[in-house]
Amino acid sequence: MNVRRRNISGIAVTAAAALGLGTLSACSGDSAAAGNTDKFDVVASFYPMQYLAEQIGGDHVNVTTLTEPGQEPHDLELSAKQTAQMGEADAVLYLKSLQPAVDEAVGQSDVKTKIDAATLTKLEDHGNVEHDHGHDHGGEEHAAEEHSEEAHSGEAHSEEEEHALDPHVWLDPVKYAEIAEGVAGAFEKADPDNAADYRKNADALTKKLADLNTAFKDGLANTDTKVFFTNHAAFGYLAERYGLTQEAINGLDPESEPSPARIKELQDEAKADGVTTVFYETLVSDKTAKTLAKDAGLKTDVLDPLEGITEKSKGDDYIAVMESNLKALEAALGAK
Repeated sequence: MNVRRRNISGIAVTAAAALGLGTLSACSGDSAAAGNTDKFDVVASFYPMQYLAEQIGGDHVNVTTLTEPGQEPHDLELSAKQTAQMGEADAVLYLKSLQPAVDEAVGQSDVKTKIDAATLTKLEDHGNVEHDHGHDHGGEEHAAEEHSEEAHSGEAHSEEEEHALDPHVWLDPVKYAEIAEGVAGAFEKADPDNAADYRKNADALTKKLADLNTAFKDGLANTDTKVFFTNHAAFGYLAERYGLTQEAINGLDPESEPSPARIKELQDEAKADGVTTVFYETLVSDKTAKTLAKDAGLKTDVLDPLEGITEKSKGDDYIAVMESNLKALEAALGAK
């Protein structure tokens, strides 16, 4: 596994930072009803699912999203209206284990077609990355998503203990394409009149994702270092796919100051591994990243976990933001 497990006790990321969902389609968001239209009505749980539904469904679908702009996907709470609308839809597309409120609503819903993206590819354990829900770090604006990665020891963990599977599977273009294929199959079965178009659209999307995978593979094949620092342990699948090592910052709230001991540790690791850059997210305060970078002699840059598109995203859709991520990684890792 390519995620280091060096006593990483937790990574707190603010809700504003955790990239809420922006809606770029005329047929998504509050403006369109979730059901009872003359199209195939799809409720998507958050942006990566919305993108698949829109790309594969094309003109035949009406897509609404449960995660609105600015909302933190992991800690989403659903309104009674949203839950009711889900029952009126033709299909719901979600990623089980990412959003407990959605899992519960889907379980109670009588929507005919329930598509769980987690069943369409293989989720993996990347160092016991867990999501603790309902924590608040500094008020509503900074309601936090905490990723807890516990140090592994014989006393603390038995062989039978189940670790949390990493849900950030959409950041691997290969696995995301596998999910796309499964979504297309579900759409074809649920709406056979438009099956040919769903297949055509899915083929076009998987071609884009294959090209993206090739770009990442080629761009990161020959680099000065394979290690990158990030404050959000979201990039385990991406790191594994392209032979990189993700090093998550040790339990730091984005608004807090890193300890002198951690600064020293990062300085040592940066020197040993040739690390140049501390990555943070589009909407996260860059205060901690800049403090770390200044004291450790490193740069800062954005690596976007793509949990949503906002006006601050470096690109207006999944492909564009992933291409921006690739450029950031190439620069940070010293790509040849």
